[in-house]
Amino acid sequence: MTPIYDRVALIGLGLIASSMFWAMKRAGVAGEVTGYARSEETRDTARRIGLCDKVCDSAIEAVQDADLVVLCVPVGAMGAVAAEIAPHLKPGATVSDVGSVKKSVIEAVGPHIPEGVHFVPAHPMAGTEHSGPESGFATLFDNRWCLIVPNGADEEATARLERFWQALGANCERMEVEHHDLVCAVVSHIPHLIAYTMVGVADDLSRVSDQEVIKYSAAGFRDFTRIAASDPTMWRDVFLTNKDATLEILGRFTEELFALQRAIRTGDGDELFDYFTRTRAIRRGIIEAGQDTEAPDFGRVQAKE
Repeated sequence: MTPIYDRVALIGLGLIASSMFWAMKRAGVAGEVTGYARSEETRDTARRIGLCDKVCDSAIEAVQDADLVVLCVPVGAMGAVAAEIAPHLKPGATVSDVGSVKKSVIEAVGPHIPEGVHFVPAHPMAGTEHSGPESGFATLFDNRWCLIVPNGADEEATARLERFWQALGANCERMEVEHHDLVCAVVSHIPHLIAYTMVGVADDLSRVSDQEVIKYSAAGFRDFTRIAASDPTMWRDVFLTNKDATLEILGRFTEELFALQRAIRTGDGDELFDYFTRTRAIRRGIIEAGQDTEAPDFGRVQAKE
């Protein structure tokens, strides 16, 4: 396949960036891929496993002559990174990101983008509970959604980025900024918050020891709380930067929980049965839409292809 971008720079070398590199190599859509991570240990690991064609010791070096620069750092750090690399961006280049929050990222990054450089925010809705450069694999984005949030960006640059993500295996859809953050609060942010909370509840119950939680976690607790093993820095930043949408959906969740609590207290079996039947149908719809699998490993293949 003819490269879509001659040179791609990945700033941050965790799960998403690593998977992007292996997917780019699989598809042949980038002539050269440079990478940078703040941690020297991470850069050394990337070099050892062959992640990126060139691992640089500074973000400025990594973005030199890059046609596409992708910010793969926690959303709270994106503004500072954008300010650092802005004077060194190639005219006509595209800057994008992989953050799961868009309003705060646009506000933090946008002002630093120089004239003649295109800023096209994006969000690949794919991941695992693992992090770090060694956690990536080429098939992570296959049949997953990548939401593009142009926010007035150049149409040609936007369409080119869409082709890029499609080549990496993703389905693309454009979305408005506020709608994106609300949708992600429902399908991603609040589920993570609840998973973290449930682990905290189990930890707080003195009658349930750590050994019992581990021993019996092969049931629902294991599957439900899998995402609570995700990177704490990333999720701290997500909740602090998507506060409004998160609090709105959390309020709705609390109302639903109170309704179930009342049904249990009053012995309203019909209400519980109807609720579980309706929500089970929605859950099955996720599998039918190809966005999950009934396999016990959630369909994730921890291997580079």
